[in-house]
Amino acid sequence: MTEVLTAREGAVLTISLNRPEVYNAFNRDLHKALAAALKEARDPEVRAVVVTGAGKGFCAGQDLKEFQSLPGGVGDALRATYHPNILAIRALEKPVLAAVNGACAGAGLSLAAACDIRIAAEDATFVPGFIGIGLIPDAGGSWFIHRLLGFARAFEWMTSNRRLPASEALAWGLVSEVVPAAGLAARAAELAATYAALPTKAIGMTKRLFDHAFTATLEQQLDMEAQLQSAATKTHDFTEGVAAFLEKRPPEFEGR
Repeated sequence: MTEVLTAREGAVLTISLNRPEVYNAFNRDLHKALAAALKEARDPEVRAVVVTGAGKGFCAGQDLKEFQSLPGGVGDALRATYHPNILAIRALEKPVLAAVNGACAGAGLSLAAACDIRIAAEDATFVPGFIGIGLIPDAGGSWFIHRLLGFARAFEWMTSNRRLPASEALAWGLVSEVVPAAGLAARAAELAATYAALPTKAIGMTKRLFDHAFTATLEQQLDMEAQLQSAATKTHDFTEGVAAFLEKRPPEFEGR
């Protein structure tokens, strides 16, 4: 079985974690396949990415059957597997959408949180997972979750290990949309196609700005805005956007 499947539809690349018999839990082979898929996503012809899971789950986190046999210990395993893939998602200068189709727990929650946009099926559930077996958030979970939810709510949730239904995840702002389970794939494809038709370079630079803002001073953020805005004015899509505005017609962006 191929642990990760990829499919291209126009400018949208869909990456599907494919270990449905274990709710797409991470093992070393899945990490390697995900790394290859994220490398494929760097293709300039890909202008939006969807990450989802096969079967009834998005991702249940680490495969605990493999947990005890990780070479070099857990810390080395995290650095060699989870960290490169999380960083690769953040380094993609294009929107990455998580379509959460079922159980999303532990490092699977961290993976979804690392994406730029999250939508969920109405029967999806979100579980911190880590504290339930005496562990702490990893794979970037502590970084992303408290930025998405705020310190107090994130701490309470991650330490209580409470199962969060999709409706509450929407109310909290963890996801931006909840749709019927049968319509999730179609809605994810529709939303990704909408983003793929936008000026990809500007979206990528906006992503960099938001990541930078977490640790920057106002002066540093203003300076980075000036640098990237200068770069944005040199893109084809800026020229097209201005021309379309002046000519009172819809723009036709090309992602360059």
